[in-house]
Amino acid sequence: MTKLDLYQVDSFSNKVFEGNPAGVIFSESLSDNVMQKIALENNLSETAFISKEGNNFNIKWFSPLMEIDLCGHATLAAAHIYFTEINNGVDNITFTSSKNGPLEVTKKDNYLYLNFPADHCEPISIDDDLISMLGATPIEAFKGRDDIMCIFEDESIIYGIEPNKSLLKLFPVRGLIVSAKSLDYDFVSRCFFPITGIDEDPVTGSAHTTLTPYWSKQFGKDSLSAKQVSSRGGELKCVLKGDRVIIGGEAVTYLKGSITI
Repeated sequence: MTKLDLYQVDSFSNKVFEGNPAGVIFSESLSDNVMQKIALENNLSETAFISKEGNNFNIKWFSPLMEIDLCGHATLAAAHIYFTEINNGVDNITFTSSKNGPLEVTKKDNYLYLNFPADHCEPISIDDDLISMLGATPIEAFKGRDDIMCIFEDESIIYGIEPNKSLLKLFPVRGLIVSAKSLDYDFVSRCFFPITGIDEDPVTGSAHTTLTPYWSKQFGKDSLSAKQVSSRGGELKCVLKGDRVIIGGEAVTYLKGSITI
């Protein structure tokens, strides 16, 4: 029997019940099978598993149904727990991801800033299959590292989007990002990942590695304000720095406990 500390953090929010909840476990290395079972049991968008080998903090992310290549809100949550529960004397930690290399997180005042690789998108055609899945017609569409990103002319459309999730699962991608310019922020977005077991993700840090380069070009500036307008909602500060995206947000601990496996 093994006892593990388990934390649950609401990321991209300074209030519980908002932002995106993530599980966090710092432990010795666990098998992928065990991590997947824990993530399914937690039933959160993602659970982050961090194991220390020498000076490296290796990080993996699992949704209820699969391992995820890159997850922003769970990385933010892991850094929050490290700074508040494990080593509150530092303001910087670098996680090592097997598929994305070093992922630095820096604490400044109440904000945590993720340093992630920027995504590179290619335009795709807006065909009948895409429109049928969206239930609306975008003005632009792109394929990024993991997802389809569709841009709409008005932010009111983003609030009303209800994609056909069965059709979305047929596309060879992790999921769907929809976005538009905003009156109160530079842009708003929503994200849908039914293939991972999460129909709509509350706040998606990794999606902003796709969104930020696009909107930076549209606005002609590197620093952007963003909001993911899910029912829980979350605010992000985004900065394009060359081939990296800095994603800032707050986090709050909701739960601290332990599990025995």
